[in-house]
Amino acid sequence: QVQLVESGGGLVQPGGSLRLSCVASGRRFSINHMAWYRQAPGKGRELVALITNKFSTNYADSVKGRFTISRDNDKNTVYLQMNSLKPEDTAVYYCNSRTSLEVYGYWGQGTQVTVSS
Repeated sequence: QVQLVESGGGLVQPGGSLRLSCVASGRRFSINHMAWYRQAPGKGRELVALITNKFSTNYADSVKGRFTISRDNDKNTVYLQMNSLKPEDTAVYYCNSRTSLEVYGYWGQGTQVTVSS
C-alpha cells in the first residue's frame, strides 16, 4: 500500500514563500510520476505541478515562474517550492503518486496553505 505524507503548509503573508514536502512509502519511488494538486474552498481539485519519473516537469499557468517542483529519489520525497505567494494560492495542497499504468494513483492527506496578511 502506498502512503504519502505531506508537510510544510502554514500561514504566510502575500509575497512570502513556503516549501512543501511529500514523503512516499510502499513501492519503489523512482518509478512514480509525482504531482501536487490543490483544492480551494468551494472549488474542484486542480493540478499545480507534475514531475515525471524521467524528471520532466509541467505547471499550471497560474503558478509558472513562481513554483518549482522537484524530487529526491534517494529520500523518496517530492517538493514544491512556492515563492511570491498570492492570496489565491490559498488551498489544501495534496500530493499524488501514480505510475504510467494507473489512472488515479494514490493521495496524501493534504496540507493547508493560507496566504493572508
